[in-house]
Amino acid sequence: MARKGVARHGISIRLACEVYGISETCYRYRAKLSGENALVADWLLRLTQTHKRWGFGLCFLYLRNVKGYSWNHKRVYRIYRELELNLRIKPRRRIQRDYPGERDVPTAPNQVWSMDFMSDQRQDVPDIQCDRRLQPGRPRH
Repeated sequence: MARKGVARHGISIRLACEVYGISETCYRYRAKLSGENALVADWLLRLTQTHKRWGFGLCFLYLRNVKGYSWNHKRVYRIYRELELNLRIKPRRRIQRDYPGERDVPTAPNQVWSMDFMSDQRQDVPDIQCDRRLQPGRPRH
């Protein structure tokens, strides 16, 4: 709007900036790197499509160290966020477990034994350790 005021009415830049409440630096600012931003976006899209498990850090390091671009990490991350690549959700991998099958039921004595180890620590009595071998189906005493 300040540019239109300067062009139409022929007022000075200083006066136009004062009227619209902006600084002269803001008035004179020209974005220079929009073409390079498109190149950064193109590289980020290609990398995230070919390497789906790569996040921002690996993409940036690849561009910096392998490709040799000297782009600032803050600039690359800003473009990464604008492309909404930081919102990718990685699906959880479920572990497939085999069904162990039915357990065998013992048909005769002494086919299955279990072991139990117990320990007791009290301050007034020495440590007690006990090893019990149990046969299923027998009473425990």
